[in-house]
This record gives sequence, structure tokens and C-alpha cells, in this order.
Amino acid sequence: MHIRLRTTVALTLLTAANPAWAAYSLLRDYSGSTFFDRWSYYGHYDNLTNGDTIFVNQSLADSLDLTYINSAGNAIIKVDNTSTVPYNEKRNTVRIASTDLYSTGTLWVFDAVHVPYGCSVWPAFWSQAQSWPSGGEIDVFEGVNLQTANQYALHTTNGCTASGTSSTMSGTLSYSNCSSSANSNSGCTISETKADSYGSAFNAAGGGVFVTEFATTGISIWFFSRANVPSDLLTSNSSAVPSPSNWGTPSAYYPSSSCDIATHFANQQLILDITLCGDWAGNAAVFNATCSGVCYTDFVLNSSSYANAHFEIPSIRIYTDGTGTSTSISGSSSSSGTSSGTAATSKSTTTSSAAKIVSVLGEAQKSAVLLALVAVVGGGLVVLV
Repeated sequence: MHIRLRTTVALTLLTAANPAWAAYSLLRDYSGSTFFDRWSYYGHYDNLTNGDTIFVNQSLADSLDLTYINSAGNAIIKVDNTSTVPYNEKRNTVRIASTDLYSTGTLWVFDAVHVPYGCSVWPAFWSQAQSWPSGGEIDVFEGVNLQTANQYALHTTNGCTASGTSSTMSGTLSYSNCSSSANSNSGCTISETKADSYGSAFNAAGGGVFVTEFATTGISIWFFSRANVPSDLLTSNSSAVPSPSNWGTPSAYYPSSSCDIATHFANQQLILDITLCGDWAGNAAVFNATCSGVCYTDFVLNSSSYANAHFEIPSIRIYTDGTGTSTSISGSSSSSGTSSGTAATSKSTTTSSAAKIVSVLGEAQKSAVLLALVAVVGGGLVVLV
């Protein structure tokens, strides 16, 4: 259990644990009518996490309205929720990957007003290098079924561990070894303690913002519910200059002292996807923790299951501290049907059921404790914004 400390003490600890932040400037803005211009579509069934889905190509996504810009100017990425899927077939959905790689020295601001959720649904906003696991993976937003809190994770080669403490992050460390060869590749996972970081609670709150700082000194991820989004992160603030030093303790913190970023991470490609069932959401124990029935027959075959299975994203903004760069992926094309140059790279969260079961059931068992924790520390060490 975290102890209550004065805010000034907490800020002192945070400053001591993290170096001074550099000034950020806008590097790329995915928003409005051009949101989908620099993304490639996977164009293949889910052979990465064994989901009961087909990740459609761009032309099919356009014709089926699985990706489009709505009247509010926000990007929609969704699961097909109109078709009846015959038994033994898969449901159409989307997986897109940026046609640019981002180096350390960049800050990623993911703003969503709605995220997918529901029984069988497995959404994610994450990144990975072109060579996995040697180039690393960062899971910024991920969950399954009716899970109530977001889960952060890194997946790497041997030698990287998570060592964030209550003085440097507000999330709860679930497993510390980030190696893909450890714990059946669960990754080093951190559970968000804010109640509105995932699913229906996130959407009811008007969404929120996840911010990832990809730095040589470490990887930090913040989450802000809509009512608490700092002014320098608002999509409506076109001249925003993000200032991490003003945001307080991050939800997840992976310092370079226990995971050398230069060794374990290469330039990262951003990915958004929604799959169904598969290795994590479809595992019987995981599925039954929050849902009832059979993942495939009771949900995938039924279009009414997916009214809430969509992202609505005002923007994804990438900033640089002056050292961060973007590099176009050779052979990629945002208009192509498949993700050229990346289709052979598997998403590392094709983890064994055992590892994910431990994570989900552990969260369920600790839910009462986490709720009490939020109440206790709301004005103290771990919540400074």
C-alpha cells in the first residue's frame, strides 16, 4: 500500500528519479481528413494472435466503412457489426501500422474519445520495431473483454526488467521481467489504477489521452481522463507545447537503469488493431473472468456483439525533443492492401494463455485493494495532476 506524502515531497522524489525534460515540438499530426494517409493495412487474417478475424485491406475497409472520418472529424476504426458470420468463418476488422518509424527522443500523444470493448474484443494501441523481439515492443493501450483497467507492457530480449516504484509511477507492477522468453512472454506488465482507463468507464468519461515518452533515459506513459487532460495536450490546442514536467507521476515508468533503452529498443512503428477472441481474450479462463458463454459461437458469429467495438480518435500527435526523428519504412504505402515490409512480423502479445491468465485474474483479485488505493492517495504521492 502506498503511503500518503506531501505533494512537495513527491515532486522532489519524481525530479530526482527523472532527468530534466527537453522542450518538444510537433513532428507529425495524424488527425482530420488526412488521418489515414500514413498508415498501411495488414490485409490478412489474424495469424499473429490467432484471433477469429480478418484484418481487411484498405479498399475493403473503405467500402465496408470500417475506417473513415466521421462528421466530428475523428478517425473511426471498427469491427464489422452488421454482417452475420457463418460458422467456421471469421469477422472483418482492422489492423493498421504507421508507415514511419519513430526514434527515441519522441513523445506520442494518443487522444481517443471512444475505445473498443466487450466480450471477445481485444483492442490495442502499441508499437514495435521491425525486428522483434530484438527491437522491442511498447504496449500503450491494451485490454480484453470486460476488463476495467488498462494494462501497459514492454516486450524485449533478455536483460530488461521493470523497476518503477511508487515514487516514480502510479500504476501497479504485475510482473517485472520484460524478456519475451520469460513467463511465457507476458512482458513486464503494469496495471493502471485509474478506474476510467478502459472500456465503458473510459467512454462514459468522454475518453482520455495516453502519452508515451520514448527516451534514452527510460519509457514513461501517462494517462489522463478527459476532465483532467492538461491544456498542453488538448487536440483543440494546435499550438500546444507538451511539458511532461508539469504532468506529475506517470502511470507506468520503465527506467533505463534496469532496461537499457539503446540496447533493447530500436525505432518503433505505431500500430492500432482490434482482434476478437484469440490467445488472450478467447482463453476460457480469461474470458470467463468477465464474460459468460463461448467466445466464438456466442459473440463472433453475432453482429450485435460489436456495437461498442470501435476506436474514435481525434488525433495522434508525435513530438520531438530535437533529437527524435521519423523514418519512412521502405516499401510501405498507405494505400496498399497489405502492410508491406511488416506483415511477417508477429505481434509479440501472442503470449501463452497461462501468462495472460495470471495477469487478468491477479487484477480481479486486487480490484478492491486498488479502489481503496485510489481513494487513499488521490491527493498524495501517486496522483499529482
